[in-house]
Amino acid sequence: MPELSLSPSTQHTNHNTHQFESVRSLFRQHRSLVAAVARTCDAIWIGLSLYLVILANGIAWNNEYSLAMACAVGLFLLFAQSQDVYRSWRGTYLRQAATQVIAAWLGVVCGLLFFSFIAKLTDHYPHSVMLFWLTITPAVLMIWRAGLYLLVGAIRRRGFNTRRVAIVGAREVGVKLADTLANAPWMGFGVTGFYDDRRPAGTRPLATKDYKVIGNLDAVVERARAGHVDVVYITLPMRAEQRIQDLIAKLADTTVSVYLVPDFFTYSLMHTTSWGSVGEIPTVSIHETPFYGVDGWTKRIEDIILSLGILTLIAIPMLIITLGVRLTSAGPAIFKQRRYGLHGEEITVWKFRSMSVCENGNHVQQATKNDCRITSFGAFLRRTSLDELPQFINVLQGTMSIVGPRPHAVAHNESYRKIINGYMLRHKVKPGITGWAQVNGWRGETETIDKMQQRVEHDLAYIRNWSLLLDLKIVAMTIFKGFVGKNAY
Repeated sequence: MPELSLSPSTQHTNHNTHQFESVRSLFRQHRSLVAAVARTCDAIWIGLSLYLVILANGIAWNNEYSLAMACAVGLFLLFAQSQDVYRSWRGTYLRQAATQVIAAWLGVVCGLLFFSFIAKLTDHYPHSVMLFWLTITPAVLMIWRAGLYLLVGAIRRRGFNTRRVAIVGAREVGVKLADTLANAPWMGFGVTGFYDDRRPAGTRPLATKDYKVIGNLDAVVERARAGHVDVVYITLPMRAEQRIQDLIAKLADTTVSVYLVPDFFTYSLMHTTSWGSVGEIPTVSIHETPFYGVDGWTKRIEDIILSLGILTLIAIPMLIITLGVRLTSAGPAIFKQRRYGLHGEEITVWKFRSMSVCENGNHVQQATKNDCRITSFGAFLRRTSLDELPQFINVLQGTMSIVGPRPHAVAHNESYRKIINGYMLRHKVKPGITGWAQVNGWRGETETIDKMQQRVEHDLAYIRNWSLLLDLKIVAMTIFKGFVGKNAY
């Protein structure tokens, strides 16, 4: 039998396809190498920026600067890992990467300050020089990342390092996924089409889109076996368990990457959903605190550093306030009230006494406008939030945080947990002196359920979106507009 021969045009096309697949395979094989290179580049830029700052100021390099550089590099790699800085950039926006890098570097700053304070090394480094280095380094880290993003994005727009995507499930989740990929060609994903074997119930999300259902579930398996698909996203509803299992089993006979996009929006997720396991059984978090592992240490270091600095500044004002409370009304200067803390455990919260009574039982009446229980000096303290200053001692004790949901009296907790869904999820983190709800105007009296609902929703939004950068933003907003307000009485 004579050999089959290809026409010149077909040979040329197949040659280009072979080159294209070779480039695609090369990128896949070296993803871990790319992450290692990124870590190395970060370490080099951190050290180089310190060296250039030292050189520009005419200072001789010594072992103390080597120690600072080594600590900064080690801390950054640690915090960067916790922030997922070195995960695959495919599917990640540059602004997300910037937030992660800045958050990691803020952890470095807090760590260096804490270490230098404990080791009494603050006088060994020129403050202006170190401040300049700590300020410009995150900018340097982002500049080289932005350049790499632009380079990789340009490569992907030209068809290199791309992955062909099939979406299973002609539903709203799938359409949203397809729109996201189509609007970001730099991610390197190309949607080949939708696959479904049933008509969607209710709305028809593809009716107004250019996307088409080009086959059923068997068709996507055949295309995967033929090598026409690289990634399969399954966006079927979770109730279609048997269909999903059957499809995954069939796709196991192919080499495509398979991702399940569950409709988790039907649940109230806490923070970033994370996967874990119990033995060999995989689990996914629905309600979980964001403060575990490195993030928990980051939060605690932040609290210690900020509370120590603030208590140093407010020590004399607190003594004056203590004297003012004692001279203007009978009773103790500090009012201690039982409240719920982390995991719903009872804690004792300190405040300057602003009322003529110290209610701490099973029934606690909220302060209202023109409340006759509030003393004249107490009214001033409450308007300016100065009555909350002793809670920085609670922060040092570890029962509270500087930023977090405001703690409520135990009696109020027991009342609201029965009527507001998800209320107790506020206690997945330590209560705070200030919080996202407070800087957005939801503070003071909650005479209606709707007001408390709004406060709880803001508290849960803080927990879901927590980052070191968000904490510092809330602290800054508190300084400029959080101490006083129309609801502070």
